[in-house]
Amino acid sequence: MSMLEIIAVAVSFLGIWLTARRRMLSWPVNMLACMLYFRIFLDVRLYADMLLQALFGVAILYGWFQWARGREKTGEVVIAPLPPVRAAASLTIGAVGAIAIGWVMHRYTDAALPWMDAALSSFSLVAQYWTARRHAASWLLWIVVDIIYVGMFAFKHLWLTAGLYAAMILLAVMGYRRWRNARRDQLARGGSGG
Repeated sequence: MSMLEIIAVAVSFLGIWLTARRRMLSWPVNMLACMLYFRIFLDVRLYADMLLQALFGVAILYGWFQWARGREKTGEVVIAPLPPVRAAASLTIGAVGAIAIGWVMHRYTDAALPWMDAALSSFSLVAQYWTARRHAASWLLWIVVDIIYVGMFAFKHLWLTAGLYAAMILLAVMGYRRWRNARRDQLARGGSGG
């Protein structure tokens, strides 16, 4: 456990908490967390997760733009529905990405856990895309991904980060409930949010 990991955990927790509460400040805070974890993952040779942090940086800019556009007059971020066809397509892309990234990491790097790291990275990108698009289902995918991440980080002896991901499971449950309720309230007020 390093000082860098302690700071990254605190910043990440704050970013996820702000995201669950649908606050625009979540985006710059999450960008800082990405930069910190990029360095941490480089140090422990989790290259797919390092690459994931760089891609998250791009996704954060996209999400920031999408949330700025998808707000009600009150400033509340609107929750958008996730059509089943789009969900299936996204999950298929996640699986293809996991295989492609895993193959590259296995063949061309000394990655510690190339296949698991690749699958988690790929499906994290799907979850991040869904978050940027304001889909409550993003939290359900985050729950699954974060459960597996806890085990991987414990295996790599990143105990504080494993603890962060365990807390993120709880934040994802909170986020899902809050977003689901916000969607229900939006529909009751007559908004489509799509």
